[in-house]
Amino acid sequence: MNYFQFHIGDYRAATAHLSNEEDLAYRRLIEMYYDTEKPIPLDTQWVAKRLRVDTEVVKVVLQDMFCQTESGWSHKRCDSVIEQYHSMAEKNRANGRLGGRKKNPVATDWEPSAKATNNHEPITNNQLIKDADASLAETRFPPCPQQALIDLWKKKLPHLPQPRVWEGARQGHMRARWAQAAKPSSFSKDGYKTVQEGLAWWESFFAYIADDTSLSAGYESEGRRWVPDLVWVVNQANFQKIIDGKYQK
Repeated sequence: MNYFQFHIGDYRAATAHLSNEEDLAYRRLIEMYYDTEKPIPLDTQWVAKRLRVDTEVVKVVLQDMFCQTESGWSHKRCDSVIEQYHSMAEKNRANGRLGGRKKNPVATDWEPSAKATNNHEPITNNQLIKDADASLAETRFPPCPQQALIDLWKKKLPHLPQPRVWEGARQGHMRARWAQAAKPSSFSKDGYKTVQEGLAWWESFFAYIADDTSLSAGYESEGRRWVPDLVWVVNQANFQKIIDGKYQK
């Protein structure tokens, strides 16, 4: 594809939570998706180099806005738009084989300059396909309550380091873990669909760290004591280790 609709309002609503760096990465990932008409490759470092974006930022955006599959990072809305694009192209080819379009055709998304002069209203951008990112509001529901999670961390683990600043990549990692835990899995049987259910899950998760893991006390090494902070916990690799029970007493 060399063209896709861009609905400013929908895009803003879907990406308002992204930092400037994440927004840039997301735009370039979407452009790559439409340009290749394929899921984003799993080799994140390769992707980041070609998009000229920091690898960690790309990882955060992929985990937040895309779905990982065996063939790559897929995007439901992009796939739908690409499918509609090819369907429309096939219809156009069929019309061409039949001698071309009739005069005064109804306007479509793919022909923005066409004018409707019959009794039918033209098909608008919003009617046929909204921006490729409009459906992201669904994939990110429920929204990540960043401050509420920080408060729960302080409530359950007050003796561990508390974050003084929470922005940029830190917010991105938190959103990704919030979305990860919301999906039904071996460690989150039913997942959660509301903010309240999510907060209950995270409170029990922090309680697990406090009561049932060695992380709460930290580790002694060469005369120095190390303890985890919230930034460490919401890192993808560390989060998975905790879930897998690596630090369980």
